[in-house]
Amino acid sequence: MMEERKSFQPLNLFEYEQLATKSLSQMALDYYASGAWDEVTLRDNRAAFEKFKLRPRSLVDVSQRNLATEVLAQPLQIPLLIAPMAFQCLANPQGEVATATAAASAGVGMVLSTLSTKTIEEVAAVCHDTNLQTPQWFQLYIHKDRGLTRALVERAYTAGYKALCITVDAPVLGRRERDKRNEFALPPDMQLANLTNLSGLNIPQKQGESGLFTYFAQQLDPAVTWQDLEWLESLCPLPLVVKGILRADDAVRAVESGAKAIVVSNHGGRQLDGAIASIDALAEVVDAVGDRAEVLLDGGIRRGTDILRALALGAKAVLVGRPVLWGLAVAGEAGVAHVIDILRDELDVAMALSGCASLEKIDSSLLFSEKHRSR
Repeated sequence: MMEERKSFQPLNLFEYEQLATKSLSQMALDYYASGAWDEVTLRDNRAAFEKFKLRPRSLVDVSQRNLATEVLAQPLQIPLLIAPMAFQCLANPQGEVATATAAASAGVGMVLSTLSTKTIEEVAAVCHDTNLQTPQWFQLYIHKDRGLTRALVERAYTAGYKALCITVDAPVLGRRERDKRNEFALPPDMQLANLTNLSGLNIPQKQGESGLFTYFAQQLDPAVTWQDLEWLESLCPLPLVVKGILRADDAVRAVESGAKAIVVSNHGGRQLDGAIASIDALAEVVDAVGDRAEVLLDGGIRRGTDILRALALGAKAVLVGRPVLWGLAVAGEAGVAHVIDILRDELDVAMALSGCASLEKIDSSLLFSEKHRSR
């Protein structure tokens, strides 16, 4: 009698993405997966990593390896945070709570989106109830209603979030044609958990248009400037993290406006199509800010070797987005936990094979460049 075939277990993040396509509605899948316009930047975020070839060190004692670090003096078991992503209940009924639980158990950080489908307080309770001390940050969109914006900041601070992450690359929403075609809207039983209870806001349904595009046009403030960062800094003592920087001069301005950390990001290719890949902007930003702020990378991370490359270019940690949603869609909290485990294991092996027993040993000498070609 033939042995029964074992149930399929994803070996990597790409296989989770394949499985997720079978678990999600077409509208949810297109919302999560899509980029702006022709999705050039979406593709470039992945392709750009392949340009950075690795130069491993040999005969280094890597029998014991340490992947732990700190970001903003907050401990991480590996240099990883979950990127802010809206509407996670589209992937699983537990949504952001399941993601936060998996992240906290693994000792990685999580950035909660303003547009989450679980409340600030529900997600914060994950750490409070389990006494896990992993960092939770709150991502903020600045609304035209500044009283609403202030209330969101105050709630995050009261709930125990450890940083305020300001998204600065979305004065208007990028044109995502898949969402427009689908007339994207939330299901009737799903709400903007942090906004409905404050101001009755929700994603509108509009014929021939993405409801999220309409929401941004109606509610978010396209007139935000650097002075508004100084206003936000005055609202609470949380450190400011600025997400969405791709230029050295903007990075310097962010630091001058009070940012303690910068996330180099093009919004997952979902805003300005044709913008450079996040990793292509990383070294410039690291050089510009020096030791005045910590720099993180968001966009395109799919392998432990991608994390290694980002750290070699000067990032303190990385943010991972879509793969977490694929894990959430396939197996809820357990799926997210497995995605994190895969990245941890891959980074661990990549460090060993590169001759790096700790994160401190990862530097730019691991990367091949034109100066090596000319030798």
